[in-house]
Amino acid sequence: MRLLSSLFKISRICLQTNLPGNVSYGIWRSSGVISGGRYRYGTQSDGPRSVSRYPIPYKKDLPYDMVELMEEVERKGGFLPNVFKVMAHRPNEFRAFFAYYDVIMNKESGNLSKSDKELIIVATSANNKCPYCVTAHSALHRIYSKKRTLADQVIVNPELADLSPRERAILEFALAVAKPENITEEHFSKLEEHGFDREDAWDIAMVTAFFAMANRIAHFTDLRPNEEFYTMGRLSKETSE
Repeated sequence: MRLLSSLFKISRICLQTNLPGNVSYGIWRSSGVISGGRYRYGTQSDGPRSVSRYPIPYKKDLPYDMVELMEEVERKGGFLPNVFKVMAHRPNEFRAFFAYYDVIMNKESGNLSKSDKELIIVATSANNKCPYCVTAHSALHRIYSKKRTLADQVIVNPELADLSPRERAILEFALAVAKPENITEEHFSKLEEHGFDREDAWDIAMVTAFFAMANRIAHFTDLRPNEEFYTMGRLSKETSE
């Protein structure tokens, strides 16, 4: 899956952030080595609240392809995002969810960069008041864009954020899709003024629509963000040493 390659590209940056040692991952617990099946699942949280209101399957009960993916993500990134744990409750939906994520987020054609897509997710997830997606994708935006404060500004008020005209056009279209509103030719025309064609509009809409679904999954499962996301992309390598 190209999902892995995308996650691996940011793994070195993730590991440069100032992460606490021996972090509790809720119901994904470490025995000290990230290989060879040394991690296990449990159904109780080590912290004040669980990462989800649904039980997380035991690792031994999961299909091999899912275990392999999650162990690889954790080994390369330094921690396992909680969305993997929660979606493991439904293996077929886990596979479908991450396959579609891979298609829209790692699409190589079009005029949207990875940071553009992450900013769309931040803005629309903030509109849907989704703590997990806002926190996780703000972190990814900081990493891809190298801008440490823009995602925070967008979360608070996109209209007052230090967006470029191009970024503002993207988010205006995405938020029109997210609210939802009737999409008119005027919406497309505004995008075209900044070099985006109809296929780019489709890409913006698909990212928005997919994460509208993801936001709702996060809400009803009470999916909680990993602690690591809060510091990713904020601290320089020099600061964390």
